[in-house]
Amino acid sequence: MKTLNPSQVSAVVGVIDPDANAAATYTTAWIDMADWSSIMAIILAGTLGSSGTLDAKLEQAQDGSGTGAKDVPASAIAQLTQAGTDSDKQAIIECWGEDLDLANGFTHVRLSMTVGTATSDSGAVVLGFDPRYGPASDGDAATVAEIVTV
Repeated sequence: MKTLNPSQVSAVVGVIDPDANAAATYTTAWIDMADWSSIMAIILAGTLGSSGTLDAKLEQAQDGSGTGAKDVPASAIAQLTQAGTDSDKQAIIECWGEDLDLANGFTHVRLSMTVGTATSDSGAVVLGFDPRYGPASDGDAATVAEIVTV
């Protein structure tokens, strides 16, 4: 028996577009954790370039403009490497709102993904779970073109 559609309890809240990304750091927009109980970042490694590496972590800030940005402790993935045969693999980072430094006013989080050494196919999606208000789909990123429910 269907009671809730997945789009009512989870939303796409951040994206690093899948592409042949040059060696650089890529980030999602800041996500307000007041809107979500938790998030899950899914990092997607495609074909990593020769000697290429892929790192990812969560960062936290005191507002949506990135004030006081710092790492969320223990949120970094183990580095994915071309030499370690990590092409075409995924890594997942999960974070609850209470994992942020709430005592010092940290309320926002974003995914930071670094491609190292060589251009590599990569991308990421961050999902928000259990919205505090309304259906999750109300919080979907503007890049979500369509939701089809069967």
